[in-house]
Amino acid sequence: MENKLKKSLIAYLFILPAMIFLVIFVFYPIVASIPLAFYNYSVLGQSKYVGWANFTRALHDHVFWISVENSLLFVGVVPPLQVLSIILAILVNRKIRGISFFRALYYIPVVTSMVAVSITWGWIFDPQGLLNSFMISHGIFSKPISFLNDPRFALLSLMFITLWQGLGYYMMIYLAGLQSIPKELEESAYVDGATKTQVLFRITIPLLKPYIWLCTFMSVLSAVRVFDVVYVLTNGGPGNATMVTSLYSFQKAFTNFDFGYSSAIGLLVAILTTTLSILVFMYGGRKGGMSYY
Repeated sequence: MENKLKKSLIAYLFILPAMIFLVIFVFYPIVASIPLAFYNYSVLGQSKYVGWANFTRALHDHVFWISVENSLLFVGVVPPLQVLSIILAILVNRKIRGISFFRALYYIPVVTSMVAVSITWGWIFDPQGLLNSFMISHGIFSKPISFLNDPRFALLSLMFITLWQGLGYYMMIYLAGLQSIPKELEESAYVDGATKTQVLFRITIPLLKPYIWLCTFMSVLSAVRVFDVVYVLTNGGPGNATMVTSLYSFQKAFTNFDFGYSSAIGLLVAILTTTLSILVFMYGGRKGGMSYY
């Protein structure tokens, strides 16, 4: 008993530095922002209690609803991202020479700063950039398209960038899931005459369901909270075509210094993400095997 207690104490000591960091820089700001949402906060003057006025203002704010719509549209990245990640994981789950190099190569975008990634893709999407030059030279486009300045393409371009960067991250999770599947199951299926397609859809994919729903949950949260790529490349423009909730809250706080209203927006977005999380967990628990965790 004493040995077990000692091991638990050592484990908590290892966790303690990270917990202190989270309490100071994550949990405390979240808790402190809740009462702020009920005030007309002034940095220099006196703050005034306004009750639910900030929330009422948000519900009647046209730009806020545009940002909510765009954030929800970003969730549209999730299905193709998960499908492509699974395909990529299956492709790199092979014992061939140099496969570790390709696994590392696909993972590089994940560990690369999103700011650097955004700037690079900004050059690619530029009217004089690589993509337009390639399309025009091959006769696909007749004239350059300003992807990031055209309301028709701006949001789709940002969604593509987030999809591209997230592939390697979810690929590694699915790769771990694939390698945890007992090989005996697949070998038995092949002995019984099953084809590779049948093994994939009747054995591999069903056993990956816990990983699929876990990754879906994480990617939904990431999609709703997207900020950096939008801030770097479009700052919510053109017009409000790419305005998302995280950026709108940031602008209200640090551009307009309307901290109370920004906190109210943050709380409303927190309710939205919590609702989406509950829905994913409920469905995943019933259909996706997330109860395994």
